[in-house]
Amino acid sequence: MQTPDPRQMTAAAQSRGLTGGQEQTGLAGANGKAVSLDVIQAQGTITELRMELNRMQRTIRLTIQARLLHLQGQSCDTLEANQTLATELHELLDSQGLRVQCSECGHPAILRVSPRKGSPRGAFVFDHTINGRRTFHGGAGAIPELRLVAKPKRAKATRREPK
Repeated sequence: MQTPDPRQMTAAAQSRGLTGGQEQTGLAGANGKAVSLDVIQAQGTITELRMELNRMQRTIRLTIQARLLHLQGQSCDTLEANQTLATELHELLDSQGLRVQCSECGHPAILRVSPRKGSPRGAFVFDHTINGRRTFHGGAGAIPELRLVAKPKRAKATRREPK
């Protein structure tokens, strides 16, 4: 039996101490017999799929951003209408794993509309967390420039010890 070249084995297979022949996984084919799957080929397929999905996600992000461009500088007639618009925008972006980029600090944020004295239509603000603290930037009476970015991963919850 020939010793496999370690450079051709996956890191996962090497860490499990598998040899080249053991690295292949048996799957049942249409006739019920095992079909050998080469792990390196499978990983290549997954890598190609990830790249293709990244390209598609970028196209989706840029398409949404371009379509939202005409909203910049505009506002609805009422606070409630602006809040509804901001909520619907957030739901759309969230469904695609996106956030708006805060124009002040660059962090991923949710666009919200807050009531403001002297502004019957409210103020558009970027709602986000910086160093564990909720922060609001902005405050214009019209929709700001909307640049889209990936939604950040959720922070891991810290367990609190009982007192």
